[in-house]
Amino acid sequence: MTASQRREQLLAVSRRLFAEKGFDGTSVEEIAQRAEVSKPVVYEHFGGKEGVYAVVVDREIQALTAALMGALTSRGHPKVLLERASLALLTYIENSEDGFRILVRDSPVAQATGTFSSLIGDVATQVATLLRSQFRDRGLDPKFAALYAQMLVGSVALTGQYWLDARRPPKAEVAAHLVNLAWNGLSHLEKRPTLHEQPPSRA
Repeated sequence: MTASQRREQLLAVSRRLFAEKGFDGTSVEEIAQRAEVSKPVVYEHFGGKEGVYAVVVDREIQALTAALMGALTSRGHPKVLLERASLALLTYIENSEDGFRILVRDSPVAQATGTFSSLIGDVATQVATLLRSQFRDRGLDPKFAALYAQMLVGSVALTGQYWLDARRPPKAEVAAHLVNLAWNGLSHLEKRPTLHEQPPSRA
């Protein structure tokens, strides 16, 4: 086995372990044992668990970023772009279940920082740009576009986490329902929404 082949083998083994046990639950010893090598081989290639984890996460982020940004930067009506982005995320989950588990386990959407939440923030920025023009066309205040973008992207990301384990209904139906809620909701936005019951003011 060449050095590059060994490196790829260690990455594949580590990816599976990180998906099963998370970063904290995985040890260099386990990686070496499952790859049927000695611990020094892992250190030689990656310098330790942190090194191999960084490479695994970076690859997953690149793959998911390419899929999502490719959907959002293509041509088409905003509703179609939303459909494409939803399907892109679900397809990534379908094809890279271990990778998505790694991203959401150690960097959940709710965290303020972290690789997955940073990616979601980048996607939300892209969506906000699309929404601003839609808001202007509909007579809505474009300053709220960024807020709505966070809502949209967050709902898609969290639905993806749910679907990771549920896998029902099929991804095309999930994407259709996501777009149904998001787009039909956006289509009937009130210009100045208010709550029916106002929260009590602090004394």
